[in-house]
Amino acid sequence: MKKLRPLQLAAIIFLTVSGGPYGLESLLSYVGSHAALFLLIITPVLWDIPTILAVMELNSMMPVEGGYYQWVKRAMGLRFAWYEGWWTWLYTFADLAIYPVLFVEYLGFFFPAAVAVKIPICLSIIWTCAFINIRGILSVGKISILLGLTVLLPFLILFLYFLFQHAGSFDLPVPSVHGVRLKELGLGLYVVMWNFLGWDNITTYADEVSRPVRSYLLSACIAFVLIICVYLVTTFTAIQSGIDFTALAKEGYPALGLSIGGHWLGGLIALGGMASGLGLYSSVLLSVSKIPKVMADDGLLPSVLNKIHSRFQTPYVSIITCSVVISFMILWTFTHLIIMDVILYGAALFLEFLALLILRKTAPDDHRPFKIPLNIYGLCILISLPVLVYSVALTGTFSDSGNNIYPVLFAFGLLISAELIWRIILWKNPDLRNTKIQ
Repeated sequence: MKKLRPLQLAAIIFLTVSGGPYGLESLLSYVGSHAALFLLIITPVLWDIPTILAVMELNSMMPVEGGYYQWVKRAMGLRFAWYEGWWTWLYTFADLAIYPVLFVEYLGFFFPAAVAVKIPICLSIIWTCAFINIRGILSVGKISILLGLTVLLPFLILFLYFLFQHAGSFDLPVPSVHGVRLKELGLGLYVVMWNFLGWDNITTYADEVSRPVRSYLLSACIAFVLIICVYLVTTFTAIQSGIDFTALAKEGYPALGLSIGGHWLGGLIALGGMASGLGLYSSVLLSVSKIPKVMADDGLLPSVLNKIHSRFQTPYVSIITCSVVISFMILWTFTHLIIMDVILYGAALFLEFLALLILRKTAPDDHRPFKIPLNIYGLCILISLPVLVYSVALTGTFSDSGNNIYPVLFAFGLLISAELIWRIILWKNPDLRNTKIQ
């Protein structure tokens, strides 16, 4: 079977984690220019780098289908593997529901009437991407390269065009969170965290990657640098352009293109936004569709979910099941979806960090082509950094007495549902109580 190569993998990682700066538009309206730059600089350091390092070590140790689910299962057993898989499945539904909606918003730049028929367009995107994923990972990889270039090119043109217009006349704000209220800081953190999450998702298809350890290290580094650069450059351009931040949040980056270069540049950025929505959706669906299959293999979900397509050798029932659920999720608002997304993702990520610590203790001699050069105490300090970021974002949302508290409570309800369903699984299949799957 043909496997993904580093360039294809880097494109999928870029689209899985980022897909360009689309979705960052509301950051400046939440926290202002100083705090926006601060969060874009500090969040990758505290939130992403520890996550990437942990994912790379665990993936080098166990480059298998199911990725993070398999790591947690080996470290902590089937119960917590169920938590990991269930929480990840839920947060990805919230994540995936965002992208078709974003696609329609950018399509509205060309056809304003598209917003009135949002649901049919979203459904067509969901099921088109399902078809692409059923055809296999190479189809996703090739399309991801094309979509990635379509996403990046408009922002490169935007930045170069802006530099040509304003050469030497810059006044960069000093990065700072001074004067920003906790509520706005929490919302800003959610936006930035959401635009930087998904590094563990890229490991669920490690068995379909050529030379996975080397390929993942190289591809993740390329994608990480690319993501930070495009976020900072775009935010810098927005700040320097003098655009109204409220208008930017409402109308998106095409409005920035209009203000700097006119309709042609706004249209180019809108086209990139449509490509971003498609690329993100297809790439993330590729990763999450593997999880129900491996959970079904372990008897945690109905066995029908692990059925493989006779021609394309893909988990087509899992892909279709995910697409059905996402079809009902597109009615939530963008802000509520990213709040639920980050809360569920953070809980699942915490189990992966625990798996890293436990496997360092229980399997110290297992071959790890990539190993974080820290002992257990150093790893604890490293892990505390993303936990701190997560806690600040959560505290900021709890300080909000408005509508944003409801998705937080709903997300916590979904977290608790893992234990309730686990009890039902044991009741239906009591043999799992004594099963130790490694």
